[in-house]
Amino acid sequence: MSVKIELLNPALNKKDFSCGKDMLDKYLHTQAGQDVKRKLCVVFVLFEDTTIKGYYTLSTAAVPAELMPDTIRKKMPGSYKDLPVTLLGRLAVDIKFKGQGLGAILLLDALKRSFTIAGESLGSIGVIVDPLDEEAKVFYEKFGFILLPDSGKMFLPMADVAQLGL
Repeated sequence: MSVKIELLNPALNKKDFSCGKDMLDKYLHTQAGQDVKRKLCVVFVLFEDTTIKGYYTLSTAAVPAELMPDTIRKKMPGSYKDLPVTLLGRLAVDIKFKGQGLGAILLLDALKRSFTIAGESLGSIGVIVDPLDEEAKVFYEKFGFILLPDSGKMFLPMADVAQLGL
């Protein structure tokens, strides 16, 4: 059996997924499919057979330029009040599979997809996340995400994603 990361599809078992965070569980169980149909985001799932082991969502977003670090903001045209980014909106791993490095696998897959899209079809200067709690914040910091002031959001520039060699 091989583990795959693909778009969410109706053949997968969403109802048994549990990451221990009610908001993330309910999202997958009840809202993810509708969000995909409405084109609000795309949902990628890591699965084996029909068992979802983890998932993440990607969509577009914009961040006020003044929240960006000076090193990024100085390189951008002054006419941009908001800068385009890719939003990694949710990332979760089923508690039955915690400790297997699946969160990192999902994150790296999301970063690779974000970088590829930014280079081919959609402008994005980086990836942004809005960590749910301190545990999530620490997780993203390990991959180089920086906290944006006064927002609670974290940011990883596409230049840094490129350095990951994905």
